[in-house]
Amino acid sequence: MRFQKPLWKGVYPAATTQFAPDGSVDIQATQDVLKALVDDGVDGLIVLGTCGENNSLSADEKRAVLRAAVEAVGGRVPLVTGVSEFTTASAAAYARDAEAIGMNALMVLPAMVYVPTANELCTHFRTVAEATSLPIMLYNNPPAYRVSIDFATLDALMPVGNIVAVKESAPDPRRFTDMINRYGDRYTVLAGLDDVALEGLMLGAAGWVSGLTSAFPQESVALVAACDRGDWMAAREIYRWFMPLLHLDAEHDLVQSIKLAEQIMGRGNERVRAPRLPLEGARRAEVIAMVEKCAATRPTEKALAGH
Repeated sequence: MRFQKPLWKGVYPAATTQFAPDGSVDIQATQDVLKALVDDGVDGLIVLGTCGENNSLSADEKRAVLRAAVEAVGGRVPLVTGVSEFTTASAAAYARDAEAIGMNALMVLPAMVYVPTANELCTHFRTVAEATSLPIMLYNNPPAYRVSIDFATLDALMPVGNIVAVKESAPDPRRFTDMINRYGDRYTVLAGLDDVALEGLMLGAAGWVSGLTSAFPQESVALVAACDRGDWMAAREIYRWFMPLLHLDAEHDLVQSIKLAEQIMGRGNERVRAPRLPLEGARRAEVIAMVEKCAATRPTEKALAGH
């Protein structure tokens, strides 16, 4: 499928999966969220990543969400799905199905729960890559998944032609420079942790896989646009305004926080699937106050357009 925007460039929100009051997947609401993000100018979508609650959905539900995404926005922007499975065989099967459904690329995670050896990690990634012709972005997030995709692993995967990008969510911005120095253009690097996004973009990341974009897409698009044109004054102004919310992306309750932010901004609802539960008490009040403050102090049109 051809699409209007290039792959691995710009803002890719990790879109949420919407649920009905009875806990079932709300396909129409999920499509509405995806269409609204594209209408607001994002450059691609991550479907069924962490914020999409991938591991809380059944196999059939996952495929239904992918079909719904293709129906809603296929062809307008690249559609990337998270591959987050407990076994290598199920990850390969999911990759094949995602390609058949019409996804444009994959974001592949290490196998869930099990902490692999280096050889096991490489074997997992190679096996998934061999199951599809789609381009693959590996997802490096040691704090969340207890697995580091280190340089030895990336070295070993260099011959795998369709592994082409890395979502870098380690909290150390030095990784961006080290990656680019070591690999040049062999792997496209994307910033993957919201509160290190500007640092990543300044250091050469081609794009930003973002959580909080789901609540504030226009500002996220403006931030990346400012970086692209070298307007660091505008980029810093947006980033400093955004930072209190961006820190939420590094917390364990990021999905609940992002969905609550979406609800406050009229872009979705906060329903999640157990074991996650909606925020409550002091934490809920804290996040509401943060979102409302950001909403009340949004950057001016001048700031968004650049200095």
